[in-house]
Formats: sequence, C-alpha cells, structure tokens
Amino acid sequence: MKVKEPFFWINISCGIIVMVFILLPLMEMLTAPSFSMLKATLKDRDVMRSIWLSIYTAGLAALISFVFGTPLAYVLARTQFAGKRLVESIIDLPIVIPHPVVGIAILSVAGKNHWIGQLMSDLGIRIMGSVTGIVTVLTFVGLPFYVNAVKNGFEAISPRLENVSRSLGASMFSTFFRVTFPLAWRSMLIGIIMCSARAISEFGAVVVVAYHPMIAPVMIYERFEGYGLKYSQPVAVWLVSICLILFLVLRILTLRTGKPS
Repeated sequence: MKVKEPFFWINISCGIIVMVFILLPLMEMLTAPSFSMLKATLKDRDVMRSIWLSIYTAGLAALISFVFGTPLAYVLARTQFAGKRLVESIIDLPIVIPHPVVGIAILSVAGKNHWIGQLMSDLGIRIMGSVTGIVTVLTFVGLPFYVNAVKNGFEAISPRLENVSRSLGASMFSTFFRVTFPLAWRSMLIGIIMCSARAISEFGAVVVVAYHPMIAPVMIYERFEGYGLKYSQPVAVWLVSICLILFLVLRILTLRTGKPS
C-alpha cells in the first residue's frame, strides 16, 4: 500500500474516528473524578463490597465455565455430528439475547411455578435476590465466550499428537491431560479472562434477578439515578480499571499465543 494513495488516508482517517469515538467518552469519564474522590470511593465500604462481589461472582462464573465448558469445547473441536451447527448456535444465543430477557428467562425456570424452581426451593436454593442468582446470570452470559475461545484453542492443536499418544497405549483421559491440556492451557486462560470480563460488566440481566446484593454495575446505576454523574463516576472508574487490566492480560496472552515456540 502506497502512503500517497487516497485509499491509505481514508483508512487512516476512519481508524482515527473509531479510536476517538471509543476513547473520548472513556477518557472524559476517567479524568472527571479527582484523586481525592477516587481515594474516598475506595474507603466506602459499600463500594468495595460491590466491587469485590463483582470480582467474586465473575470468578465463580469463569470457574463453572471452565469445568463444564472445557469438555463441550473439546467435543465441538474434535467431532463432527448431525446438528453441530445448531449446538454452536445455541451456545452463542446468550450473546445476542437482550440482557433483561436473560434475567426473565432464568427466573421463569427458577420460579416457584416451574418444577425446577420448586425443587430448588425444597433444597433451600434461592435464585431471586441472592449471590447464587448473580452467579447463575453471569455464567449464562459469560459461558459462550469461554467455550468459543477454548474451542479455537483445541482446533489449533493437531489431532496427530493425540493419535500418537493413543497409539502408544494411553487412554483418551490420559491423552487429554498429558498432551492436549498442556498445549491448550493458554487458550483456557484467555477464555477465563474473557468470561470474567464479560461477567463483570453485566447489568441488565442481574438487575432483574438480583438487585440486591448489589454488584458494581448495579451500584453505578443506583448512584447515577440517585445522585448523578458526580457520585457514579468514581465507581465506574474503578470498574473500568479492572476491566482494562483483564483485557491487557488478555492481549499479552494472545500475542504470546501467536508467536511460534
């Protein structure tokens, strides 16, 4: 591509417009609160409790996705079967469903009018207004990001390596944990970070299922509604900072994945 060609400058201009569109609102929000306001926010127990609850529940959602999503991702990466595209589409559904609809759908199953909800009630498990409900919602919205990332990681590993291990007498279980898992661990870590980052930012579904206990996005909304930008911005800054750290780690891992060993 020649630098003097108009096509080059059109591309550069569009790139600058996109970057400004993304960065300008974020930079304005990040620089609006003073250092003393940010420091005072960290001393607010309610704020720290909500941020910790966001991190804790997002971490649990990522852990659940790791345990149940890894086998599914492996099956999708290694096997061809009738209805595979349908399964992949179902996995991606939480990405495109409006967030409040996710919360309503979960409550439809967990409510007392549904047999699953009745069973959970008998077992003392409560979804509405509970940490369990928050984790359920965050797992629902974060799971597709984990499964897709890990599936791509498994697909990048040559099946020949597994076939060699099997030909030497190793079981499928042993082959997975001795050959496949060590080669795919970085993809799993990327999936965990993507799932966690997506879960931390969830608001619409959580506010339907569990307004209390209050996670950070819900607290930001409540403070904005009650007190305006001045009291909601500092909490937003800390939440954005956490998400930024997660995505910086993600980018570093992605770059390392792309380098030949």
